[in-house]
Amino acid sequence: MSDPRLTPDPALASQSRAAQVAVPVADLCRRPDGPRDRQVLFGEQVTVLHEASGWAYVQAEKDGYCGYVLQSTLGTPRNATHRVCVPATHAYVSADLKSPDLLSLSYGARVTVRAETKDFAETPQGHIPRGHLAPIDSHEEDPAQIAALFLGTPYLWGGNSRWGIDCSGLVQAALLACGIPCPGDSDQQEKTVGAPVSGAYQRNDLLFWKGHVALVVDGETMIHANAHAMAVSYENIADAIARIEAGGDGRVTAHRRPGV
Repeated sequence: MSDPRLTPDPALASQSRAAQVAVPVADLCRRPDGPRDRQVLFGEQVTVLHEASGWAYVQAEKDGYCGYVLQSTLGTPRNATHRVCVPATHAYVSADLKSPDLLSLSYGARVTVRAETKDFAETPQGHIPRGHLAPIDSHEEDPAQIAALFLGTPYLWGGNSRWGIDCSGLVQAALLACGIPCPGDSDQQEKTVGAPVSGAYQRNDLLFWKGHVALVVDGETMIHANAHAMAVSYENIADAIARIEAGGDGRVTAHRRPGV
């Protein structure tokens, strides 16, 4: 049976047009007015497959995830030139940090730079500090370092942004930034990212439980977005394994290594 998260519903695929997320973050819902499954960020591309009653049924370009977003959150696609490479940033009215801010953007948001000054990049949304942007085709090298940018971010089920993120959203943000393909949900990640390994933990290994995933920082420490702390936090691996099992959520189901 096909996964409806990744396979468009043929009964709804009445059109196919490109669009772009035009708000800082948009909920990708299971059904119109339904629960949030994931989120898509400013500048991310989607294919609109169906539209009705103010909702658009879309498939996200970054991971193929299907769901509903409000039509009002979508705009005309632009060719992005840069991505936000810091936890969050602002777009300002002018190339002046004291000018009014127009828009807040999370890590991973995609923008189109039209011109640059010494300190700012001009985009259709306003002026963004140059140091907060990286070329769209550039890749980071250390997923755990990217995950650490989200330390303290509030836990949010289905979240993908600096304002709220969940375990699989954190892992996806970290891996995609490093050019490693990664689906949106932890069960999908457990099946497709890297390969199973055993033995000592290495930096950037992934540990899975039923419905949860964490990223290894070193042989004793992991980082994860978790409901225990209600935030992205570091935790001792042995302590976390014992705590999660004692809480009734079972043992580690997989230990995988991206890039293997």
